[in-house]
Amino acid sequence: MRPDSRLPRVLHALLHLDHLDRPATSEEIAMMLGTNAAVVRRTMAGLRDAGILTSSKGHGGGWALARGLDEISLLALYQALGSPALFAIGTDEDTPSCLLARAANAATNAALAAARREFEAALQAVSVAQIVSLPAPQPRECGHAKS
Repeated sequence: MRPDSRLPRVLHALLHLDHLDRPATSEEIAMMLGTNAAVVRRTMAGLRDAGILTSSKGHGGGWALARGLDEISLLALYQALGSPALFAIGTDEDTPSCLLARAANAATNAALAAARREFEAALQAVSVAQIVSLPAPQPRECGHAKS
């Protein structure tokens, strides 16, 4: 399973948006994240639907924060991204006929559910504003042409 890096990448983009005095285009965000604008639009649309971002079309349009970073928990971002799987671990088969396989699946599922609850509780306890207490980055510090 390929690692899902959307959460840290979205956090990166939100921190940049917080330092801008205007909306950022999908192309600008794509440059920041080293991806393409279509991926940015698809990802950011989920954040817009969750009330984290706003979008505007036309000249001067783009993506902007809908609320302050202190009002956005890491859990809200994770959920807006569709609550991606945490682990590549899964059960052997969906409905095994063997009672021992069922017990193994039940134990695995219970552990995975507990891990998800812990992970989500940790995310809920942190706002996006809390993850950074640094001054606004200069574009060259972040490796971006523009910030």
